[in-house]
Amino acid sequence: MTPPPPVRRTTVGIIGGGPAGLLLARLLHRSGIDCAVLESRDRGYVERRQRAGILEQGTVDVLRGCGAGARLDREGLVHDGIELRFAGRSHRLDFPALTGGRRVTVYAQTEVVKDLIALQLADGAPLLFGAEALTVEGADGDRPAVHYRYQGRVHTLDCDYVVGCDGFHGVVRRAVPEGARRTYERGYPYSWLGVLADVPPSADELIYAHSPRGFALFSMRSPTVSRLYLQVPNGTDPADWPDDRVWDELETRAAVDPATGAAPWKLARGPITAKSVLPMRSSVTEPMRYGRVLLAGDAAHIVPPTGAKGLNLAAADVTVLARALTHLHTTGSTELLDAYSATCLRRVWRAEHFSAFMTTTLHTAPDQSPFDTRLQLAQLDRIATAPHAAAELAENYTGLPLPAVPAECSSR
Repeated sequence: MTPPPPVRRTTVGIIGGGPAGLLLARLLHRSGIDCAVLESRDRGYVERRQRAGILEQGTVDVLRGCGAGARLDREGLVHDGIELRFAGRSHRLDFPALTGGRRVTVYAQTEVVKDLIALQLADGAPLLFGAEALTVEGADGDRPAVHYRYQGRVHTLDCDYVVGCDGFHGVVRRAVPEGARRTYERGYPYSWLGVLADVPPSADELIYAHSPRGFALFSMRSPTVSRLYLQVPNGTDPADWPDDRVWDELETRAAVDPATGAAPWKLARGPITAKSVLPMRSSVTEPMRYGRVLLAGDAAHIVPPTGAKGLNLAAADVTVLARALTHLHTTGSTELLDAYSATCLRRVWRAEHFSAFMTTTLHTAPDQSPFDTRLQLAQLDRIATAPHAAAELAENYTGLPLPAVPAECSSR
């Protein structure tokens, strides 16, 4: 396929071709708003990036509404709950019963990206792979410009608005002067060792396991591929974890005591095809708008993966932004756009709180005292025995109400 020509003028310049940028482009295109996406990596790299795999109900609804739900509905695994394991006990949270019918869907971010790319290339705004954004100028003016390298030459994309979907270290976030933004951060004294294995999942739903040896998560990518995580010290080298050690540790951390009434459980083992270490941190940059530059997704906030909020927050950001830009396009009013940052940050901080709660409740810190462990177990016991506590977790996990998709997006 012949690469598309450079883009020199658009209404909304979107930097970053991950799920946030691609979803925003799809929403804007269906609203009749001119846009273009610049992605520094090639298509193959973007479609292989392993990231999140849990979609909130609201995210699924947005994808369906924008025409990206066909394969998701065929292949996504709808889950009605999760299982908590702690102190040898097993407790399942029934999401629909606790939330009035909400659930989540297991569908890998890689698949979401593939679906959105296919739609964009078939019927969408320009999408340029291998287009490296270098600088953003005029963020506080009426015509911001993105200078980017594409096919060996430097070009300029003039825009009405520039949206940064290019991550924490991206050029768009850096275009906001340091004195005009503030970043709140929190680090964690542990990481995740994540593995992919060609073996059917050992349970029908995700298992979150608290143990004296550290946290473990049992997830999946499909009915035949398991996605598994172990809490490990920061700086861990995946090479120090041979396959047998990974499987033994997973089985130990998720063990249940038959005396507690837990059903017998056996870990399914198989070939491990990939290993990587994921650092854990929280970060929020405020505000999410400066002049004609707006931030979305990881460019504005990062959450530890324990709460499954990263991709879902990004989807919420661009849904709010698409609604605001559509409102501006149809009415000339900047009211919703002016409220973009405040609207998103309310949801962002709720998700940050939930992600931090899940992380600190389920993980064992290196300097953790027996008292701290008893507090964790008391909190987990409350979730297992108090319906209000269980409902609070379920409501946050399945997702807070997502701002409605503009009618212009869902009806075209």
